[in-house]
Amino acid sequence: MEFRLSDKSLLPTLIALLLVGSCVSLGAGAMTIGWRDVLSGLMHWSWPGFLNFDVPEQYALVLGEIRLPRLLLGLIVGGTLGLCGAVMQGLFRNPLADPGIIGVSAGAGVGAALVLVFASGAALTTFAGGLFTDLHWLLLPAAASLGGALSTWLVYRLGDRGKSVVMMLLAGVAINALAGAAIGLLNYVADDRALRDITLWQMGNLGGATWGAVAMSALVLVIAAALLWRRAPALNALLLGESEARHLGVDVMRLKQLMIVLTAVAMGTAVSAVGMIGFIGLVVPHTMRLLRGPDYRFLLPYCVLAGGLLLVLADTAARTLVAPAEMPVGILTAILGAPFFIYLLWQQRRQIF
Repeated sequence: MEFRLSDKSLLPTLIALLLVGSCVSLGAGAMTIGWRDVLSGLMHWSWPGFLNFDVPEQYALVLGEIRLPRLLLGLIVGGTLGLCGAVMQGLFRNPLADPGIIGVSAGAGVGAALVLVFASGAALTTFAGGLFTDLHWLLLPAAASLGGALSTWLVYRLGDRGKSVVMMLLAGVAINALAGAAIGLLNYVADDRALRDITLWQMGNLGGATWGAVAMSALVLVIAAALLWRRAPALNALLLGESEARHLGVDVMRLKQLMIVLTAVAMGTAVSAVGMIGFIGLVVPHTMRLLRGPDYRFLLPYCVLAGGLLLVLADTAARTLVAPAEMPVGILTAILGAPFFIYLLWQQRRQIF
């Protein structure tokens, strides 16, 4: 039985949940802050002296310097993961095509790990005369994007251009294993600081959110979402099959190349900012497709909203479930997403085998 929601009910629901989830995320943590103090603290931090809000200075600093960039980065990265998941499922025409499962995130991870290890090496920094250190903020997303693009291309080619689900999943298993071995080797040669950075980054964490990471991730998401949304009619035509899409005037090869490049760049930026967070790109598009239907004109923006909502809620839970400690959010999304993936495999077992 299908259960579909109209735009009049789904969009206000998502926006309301985003607002409530954002307020809860800003107030939750080692220092619990009530919603009135959240609003007052944000106003005091952004506009000191305005209306003379009676709010502790400590609240304003915690909200403005720590929790607000973390919240925004969670919304942006979650939206990116949801968007990329929807596009890859359209590219491969299969709901199992999650960037993490088919090795795209792992490929991006190898690129980012290379920078984390060798960009902090004293020998290479000395060799580059400081230039390498100055460009660290750009090298990390660039290397992650390159790794993600390479792994996407390999999966696409090995999966018979997205036609073979079995080959696609096997290629993803192979790339994940190869990337795991490469990251293990990098761990072995890394110094103590790089080893700690890679370990935390592999588990996925929003704790290192900065305004610079927020700005770069937001810029990439806006550009990628705008370019992909313009191709939504072509993505809808691709659902009918490549031959049918060509008959409708779609340049299929160029469309696929554009999707691969945009998703690789967006995933690379997201992975370099927060580490490897899996299953959001799998769960969100599938859920939104069930609720709103497969029309990409609506599916893409809804996946951005729902992906941001899911990651913010997961991050809030990760910060509060084991307080005062903090669980890496990537572990929590894996715990929640793995059963969902098993459910999808169970549904498609006849098609796969």
